[in-house]
Amino acid sequence: MDFKDYYEVLGVAPDVDDKTLKTTYRKLARKYHPDVSKEADAEARFKEVAEAYDVLRDPHKRAEYDQVRLYQQQGERFQVPPDWQPGSGADYSDPHAGFGQDYSDFFESLFGAAGRSQQGGFARRGRDIELELPLFLEESQAGSTKPLSFSLPQRDELGRRVGETTKTLNVKIPAGSTDGERIRLKGQGEPGIGSAEPGDLYLVIRLVPHPLFDVDGQDLVVSVPLAPWEAALGAKVQVPTLDGQIMLSIPPGSQNGARLRVRGKGLAGKNGQGDLHALIKVVMPLKGDEATQALWRQLAERAAFDPRQDWRKV
Repeated sequence: MDFKDYYEVLGVAPDVDDKTLKTTYRKLARKYHPDVSKEADAEARFKEVAEAYDVLRDPHKRAEYDQVRLYQQQGERFQVPPDWQPGSGADYSDPHAGFGQDYSDFFESLFGAAGRSQQGGFARRGRDIELELPLFLEESQAGSTKPLSFSLPQRDELGRRVGETTKTLNVKIPAGSTDGERIRLKGQGEPGIGSAEPGDLYLVIRLVPHPLFDVDGQDLVVSVPLAPWEAALGAKVQVPTLDGQIMLSIPPGSQNGARLRVRGKGLAGKNGQGDLHALIKVVMPLKGDEATQALWRQLAERAAFDPRQDWRKV
């Protein structure tokens, strides 16, 4: 069996848009229609053109075909990849084809071999589905059960889409789930056709941005605003964590941008518990009255501190 380059069959580029594809198909279908064409091989060409259009017009089938085409050329000997599973949920109903289910062996090998059951009926594994699942940081740590609703296509015995249905699940989220982690729910994807098994559902965890904490792997970072005198003299301040407030000791002379680590107050995960990093942010008070300004001037004189002294060494 030879590989069929459907783009060459229609004489279009691989990046052809839907409008050009449809126009080209209709032109060729008229040219080779057995009722009007004088070509000797009109019927065979008509079927070949219709089959090519049936694949390329459907985004799911086209995507699957393009994967195989990367490693094949027109007329080259073709064998189905050993791990090939169609199951994209492609629509096999073509109102333009006009040749029923009379597909070539090449087409059947790609889209129909998973295709035929022992009783001769159409069977195909259901398509896998991937959805993003937003989680708050608190939910990711405690482990939770979340309701999830999503749409699934309904198909007839030939795999043609005839509608859609809504599926609702209560999904158990493992404690310590991290951003980007994929959770597989076997058999919860698109139903199989005929006797074939359903696809799987993959949930991709997306952590919702937190108003206080930034996430760095399993570590959390929280900004701790300090008055200048707290940074200079040291202080004890309350700092939020995911499981309540803690008292944090600020060393005297703490610099803006410095980090203080609180072990074990980050995110739980497969590699243990992360840490919390308190990022010191010195905040200047607004301009005060004359007495306050006088105190700042007095401090400037007593401290005799030049923050730019290193510049003089350059």
